[in-house]
Amino acid sequence: MSILHATLHAFPMSTTMFRLSPWMAFFGACLLVGCKGSPDGAAPQGSAAASSASTPALAAASAPGPAASAPPVGVTTVRAQQRDLAVLITATGTVAPLSSVDVRPQTTSLVTRVHVKEGQFVRKGELLFTLDPRADEANVAKAQAQLARDQAALADAQRQLTRSRELLAQNFISQGAVDTNQTLVDSQQAALASDRAALDAAKLGLSYTRITAPGSGRLGTIVVYPGSSVQANQTTLVSITQLDPISVAFSLPQRNLGDALAALKDGGAAVTATQPDGGGTTSGRLQFVDNAVDAGSGTVRVKAVFENPQGKLWPGAFVNVAMTARTLKGAVVVPQASIIQTARGPIVYAVKEGTAAPRPVQVIYAQGDDAAVNGVKPGERIVLDGRQNLRPGVPVVERERPAGARPGGAGTGAAAGAASGAASGAPGTASATVKGAPSP
Repeated sequence: MSILHATLHAFPMSTTMFRLSPWMAFFGACLLVGCKGSPDGAAPQGSAAASSASTPALAAASAPGPAASAPPVGVTTVRAQQRDLAVLITATGTVAPLSSVDVRPQTTSLVTRVHVKEGQFVRKGELLFTLDPRADEANVAKAQAQLARDQAALADAQRQLTRSRELLAQNFISQGAVDTNQTLVDSQQAALASDRAALDAAKLGLSYTRITAPGSGRLGTIVVYPGSSVQANQTTLVSITQLDPISVAFSLPQRNLGDALAALKDGGAAVTATQPDGGGTTSGRLQFVDNAVDAGSGTVRVKAVFENPQGKLWPGAFVNVAMTARTLKGAVVVPQASIIQTARGPIVYAVKEGTAAPRPVQVIYAQGDDAAVNGVKPGERIVLDGRQNLRPGVPVVERERPAGARPGGAGTGAAAGAASGAASGAPGTASATVKGAPSP
């Protein structure tokens, strides 16, 4: 810079007489670049070289060592089992009675007595109500009297016919007189048959005054009392709902229609109904499949029947239904909590010669705590707890599982999958918490 300044002072010029040429500009730029390369600027270049030289060393120092040199990881294991695994179809069902009857009178009358209480269990034929029977009793008595009178008239006509035949044999009367008596007997017999029919009708009317249970079940609300007036086939006295057995209606996807129809031929698939409020589980059988698929939802309505002696299933209640669609014979089963989702697919870690060995698996079916998989041999020890700390080839130390411990623990599925994904460069899994798993 000092040389440039001296040159400019030695040759002062005005803008009107001289202009800097491009060559002089280039000369000044070269002088500036020379100043940058002075010894004062050597330090940054040296530090940059040192930094570039130290980068591989730092990377080498921070890089992980071989898996075999890592400290052993404590894990718990279970053995892969080979057994039959039921394929379940789950749905939400509604409890419905097999029969529910509204009891109505068949004659217009007054209630004289109520023989039952609300909520009572009754059997078929048990007396429920009594209506005023006086008018019907009078009709029965009248029909009986008419029957007795016509029976007496028939007996007299038969005696007249017998005498007429005797007189005809002695030629005292003509054949016409005998025929007249025969016609009288036939008329009285017809009248007698009519009287019997009238008497049966009167007795039927009288029977309507005694209202009995048409079937077994539990009574609902009673809406009449002694003295209440009831109308024939209009007034509802009480409802009777059958509770044992009872049915549960639910819907199946169209893809499971074939399984449901096949199950009906074998006596119905096994179905369980679990109450969501912890009321227990009841077992039953599939009994009915609707004759059409709902075009709006793509489902088919089905019904299962359950024995319900203790009344655990109540009409109108919602239950969680699980139906066994089919059974996987001889499947290799591992706990769902042992499966880790990676970028290349699900894997499990098996313990082989004291080290962790990854096993790519194909999940055939998963239900509850279990999963049927391909890629694992029966009897292999599969890592359950501690899998989040594993890498291929890492030495492992098996430890005892605490009694009653849940596999993976609450929320461990997601955390374990994320940790294993971070260790192996794959995304973590977000599996649900598993309630239990087969013991090793």
